[in-house]
Amino acid sequence: MKIKEYADRDMMAIGVADTLASQLESCLFNHDFASFAVPGGTTPGPIFDALCGVDLDWSRVHVLPTDERWVPEDHERSNARLIRERLLADRAANARYISLYRHGAEPEQALDGIAEELTPELPLSLLVLGMGGDMHTASLFPKAPGLEAALGRRAGPVAVMRPETQPETRVSLTAPVLDGAMSKHLVITGADKREALEKARGLPPEEAPIGAVLSEITVHWAE
Repeated sequence: MKIKEYADRDMMAIGVADTLASQLESCLFNHDFASFAVPGGTTPGPIFDALCGVDLDWSRVHVLPTDERWVPEDHERSNARLIRERLLADRAANARYISLYRHGAEPEQALDGIAEELTPELPLSLLVLGMGGDMHTASLFPKAPGLEAALGRRAGPVAVMRPETQPETRVSLTAPVLDGAMSKHLVITGADKREALEKARGLPPEEAPIGAVLSEITVHWAE
């Protein structure tokens, strides 16, 4: 794990966007496409704003969420909505979006189809993660039902998660998929999350799921 500190959040957004753009360009130079998994939430928004205007062959970039609430994609709490509004804009509007949501189906019924669509994208070329103060990442919440299976080495690409602390059922990329990404970045802000990250390093993944993906990851932090 490598930690990169920034003077402020604006500088972090620009710096992370530059790093991601460079890595996407390198991937596209060497491969037919780049699979790019990103989080929802508020923290990545400014990064997306800076990244979406970069001159890349976005038509060969396959964007997918690290996790999704089981709500329609126009719902205010949908990660797809934020990603479409903030990242899949400007030049990046040409990127392909891979959804983890299936309208009109229960998540367990849709899981096999989602996994089948994701398999050609693996291993992920580039991954951006966030982390909550409870040390969850994607929708892998501490001690949530289904977490043990999602952390296991034999886990499929996606898992259904029903964290008791959250109002919606979720679908999440599993720990092996997240940890197996070719390049991994964690973006966090504030002293509380920096402390939570340090705490997670001494806990089992069942208590601190972020710990399952910290090998060879770059942490971007600003106060």
